[in-house]
Amino acid sequence: MTKIYISLDAAMSLIGRSERTLWRMVADGLIQKEIVNGSAMLLLDSIKPHVCIPLSEEDFATLNSAIEGDAAAQTDVALLFLGHRKPKQAIYWLNLAAQHGFPDAMNLLGSCYIDGNGVDRDEQTGIVWITKAAANGHAISMAQVKSWSALLRKS
Repeated sequence: MTKIYISLDAAMSLIGRSERTLWRMVADGLIQKEIVNGSAMLLLDSIKPHVCIPLSEEDFATLNSAIEGDAAAQTDVALLFLGHRKPKQAIYWLNLAAQHGFPDAMNLLGSCYIDGNGVDRDEQTGIVWITKAAANGHAISMAQVKSWSALLRKS
């Protein structure tokens, strides 16, 4: 079986704990750390018992794809966290997917910024993400931008 390693940031999003707590868990032997290409990485299998939401085997398969850089899977992982009312953890995965140019993630991330869900409320940043999603063909974002434009014309 292939070992899957994740970054410290990914691990913090999965367990919902601080960096300090994560390193304490490593020191206590609860989570395994290895140096991979000069960077400290954590073994995913050792993280699994500490994930802050229940995940099925199918969810872990999606998580594996997300770790490998699949933007759709990253968005799906974010949706799992949002569904369990863990928006701060979802933001990590939405940022990854949005940075890959995935329109669904851009729209969700924009909505989170506008609503202050998992991040400090920032309408300007939210509008930027939704506008980027619209520019990438996201139908809901396109409708939002169109309605905002109509409101601006009326005022």
